[in-house]
Amino acid sequence: MSPVSSSAGPPDPSRPAPPHGGLEVQGVGVRLGGRQVLGDVSFAVGPGQLTGLIGPNGAGKTTLLRVILGLQPVDDGRVVLPGDGDAARHKAIGYVPQKVLLDPDMPLRARDVVALGLDGNRLGLPLSRRRRHQAVDEMLAAVGASHLADARVGLLSGGEQQRVLIAHALVSRPRLLLLDEPLANLDLGAGQEVVELLAEITRQQQVSVLISAHDMNPLLPVMDRIVYIAGGRVASGTTDEVVRSEVLSALYGQHVDVLKVHGRFIVVAGQPDRAQPGDGHGHDHLETPDEPGIFSIR
Repeated sequence: MSPVSSSAGPPDPSRPAPPHGGLEVQGVGVRLGGRQVLGDVSFAVGPGQLTGLIGPNGAGKTTLLRVILGLQPVDDGRVVLPGDGDAARHKAIGYVPQKVLLDPDMPLRARDVVALGLDGNRLGLPLSRRRRHQAVDEMLAAVGASHLADARVGLLSGGEQQRVLIAHALVSRPRLLLLDEPLANLDLGAGQEVVELLAEITRQQQVSVLISAHDMNPLLPVMDRIVYIAGGRVASGTTDEVVRSEVLSALYGQHVDVLKVHGRFIVVAGQPDRAQPGDGHGHDHLETPDEPGIFSIR
């Protein structure tokens, strides 16, 4: 198998595909300040698929999301999205950013935040009050947050705020949902709830979902495919195809061991070409783990 695969394969045949949707990234390259940040990045996310964009901090995940959103120009390649024209393309994408600061003193209810997602890209007459109220209620129900509708959003927990932000991103019925590190700063329980919620939304609404994360393990039960990014390059495919020693070693340009313990992947980076200070030998050096279950690759 090639370490960098551009094919994302067919959608799950058990899920009916809508007539339009999905995402295709074709040979994208980005250079910033004379440095190659992304190089020949190719992959696809099919309709109704949940895909993890996995990689360490600084690997290029956020830059890639900015490219898909149209916020970062590319030097090579292109991104194919549903719809024709900028307005249609923007409406086709829902986005949950990594950091949203919600002031506890701001008198903004959860339903107000969701409603803001309705008219941002809309031209012409706005929705009637009744239709807006109905759309907001339906989306809050879809993310299991109906009971939070009238709560001040700045006072909600991290997991509750994520549900509201996901509802905000989905209320305009996009075909593609992008999430930048949605599990960051959430405890294990809240993170698991968000993962299960996203899997349910993918199934029920047939939206294509791309989730950025630095730890793949919480997403393993729900991921259809994985896009593993390192040094601005990617390997894509199923988890079993990509998370393998030979694939990640080629991607990182150094030896990498992949272990699976109790259903979790441990990625161990070695540096066989230069001795480590104080070890007196040239064998592999294991980096200190950033968190349980995954070793950082530097």
